[in-house]
Amino acid sequence: MADLGWFFGVACLLLAGIAVGLERRKAKKTMESLDAMLSCAMEGDFRETTFDESLLSALETRMVQFLSASTCSAQQVASEQQRIQALIGDISHQTKTPIANLRLYAELLQEEELPPEAKEYAETLYAQTEKLRFLIDALVKLSRLENGIITLHPERSCLAPVLTQVEQQFLPRAQSRGLLLSVLPSEEVACFDAKWTAEALCNLVDNAIKYTNKGSVSVSVTPYEMFVRVDVADTGIGISEEEQAKIFRRFYRVEGSAQQDGVGIGLYLTRDILRREGGYLKVTSKPGEGAVFSMFLPV
Repeated sequence: MADLGWFFGVACLLLAGIAVGLERRKAKKTMESLDAMLSCAMEGDFRETTFDESLLSALETRMVQFLSASTCSAQQVASEQQRIQALIGDISHQTKTPIANLRLYAELLQEEELPPEAKEYAETLYAQTEKLRFLIDALVKLSRLENGIITLHPERSCLAPVLTQVEQQFLPRAQSRGLLLSVLPSEEVACFDAKWTAEALCNLVDNAIKYTNKGSVSVSVTPYEMFVRVDVADTGIGISEEEQAKIFRRFYRVEGSAQQDGVGIGLYLTRDILRREGGYLKVTSKPGEGAVFSMFLPV
């Protein structure tokens, strides 16, 4: 009887070991199947028919359903982005020629000998055409950024070329308004996308010149441990504390700016560019005492 009991004990241990081994093998196979599913999904090549559902657990089946839905959703997003990209391209292309023609005819009218009233109409037509061109360009840029059609590629670069570009572009305009534009040289290095950072800085300098009737506009660079700060300071009309929270909204314009050209999208675009580069934008200002817009670019 003792031998028989010992035999049954050993048999139970063997059966238990076999059962544990089978369960481990089954669990391993399940994990391998899940790993294969996730790998295919990450590579964008997931297909439900790739796996034999009869061999998968209930968890695997639910994972199949989840990944199938995720793949479908990703495909819909990609398709929607393609449609948006096509629409933006069509708008940009279809409006470019009519706006160019309007501008050309407005310039021709301004060169003609016209009565004072008609000459004023021609100047207004030209100004509104320029405003429309600027608006279309800004909206196309903003839409491409927001929909991921254009991506930024920040890399460590010297700020000097961007500062030189801004000075060359805006010095004649500042001088025509009787303003002193000073861009202090700097060899500081930061992590940014050169093209889009130049776009952001140009927006700030353009605003500074636009809202400054006398005095100066300056651009300076200050290095920190984690960021490089680029300040655009002016002696213009300034911004009240109440409006400082609103000026970064799309199409918002400060009170008293109706006489100035603009559509209220430059600051919104600038802040979005900096956010995508890992930086940020802040403003310090008081009414009648000018303003300082500070771009913070990560080192």
